[in-house]
Amino acid sequence: MRPASGFLTVRQRRWAWLGFILAALQAPVSAYLLPDGSWLFSVCVALMVATVIIADDAARRRPAQADHGVE
Repeated sequence: MRPASGFLTVRQRRWAWLGFILAALQAPVSAYLLPDGSWLFSVCVALMVATVIIADDAARRRPAQADHGVE
């Protein structure tokens, strides 16, 4: 029986974490340096990536479906 896996591969998951961290770090820097509200875009991107990571975590923690041949 293999463990339940999410919809992201390990490589995609690592890229998602990297994207989340970079977007989350870029938001306060751009808020400090730029006079407009464009930093909010970085916050929105970070929230969307975090939502995908959380959904993948939930899919990984869900028990795997056992196929017993019953229809």
